[in-house]
Amino acid sequence: MEAWEEKEQLHCPKCAGPMERVSIAGQQVDRCAQCGGLWFDMLEADKLRKADQAEAVDTAPVRKEMNAQAAIYCPRDKAQMLRMVDLEQHHIWYEKCPVCYGVFFDAGEFRDLQEQSLSDFFKGLLTGERK
Repeated sequence: MEAWEEKEQLHCPKCAGPMERVSIAGQQVDRCAQCGGLWFDMLEADKLRKADQAEAVDTAPVRKEMNAQAAIYCPRDKAQMLRMVDLEQHHIWYEKCPVCYGVFFDAGEFRDLQEQSLSDFFKGLLTGERK
């Protein structure tokens, strides 16, 4: 058993729904049963992105309204998460834990991160500043 695995169930840092373990390409990822958000432990997102598995794990429709929440807390260690913006696709906002380095993507964001197109350039121009 890995050091960061908990016996108790994780809950979504955005909607507090139960997180379900999903196995994709040899990785265990936590997906919210309510909002479809994704929790990745350290380096899991990078591994799945390189394996081109975003569509297999990020199956829920996009919910950009989830970005409006104030403080977000890590489902593993309860630390306040940092708000991040993807450097290549500025319209993709996610949260990262400064303690365990896990990351949380709202539904559709990880899938969008995998696909980079001309429309992403325009989305980045129209997206406001992250507060």
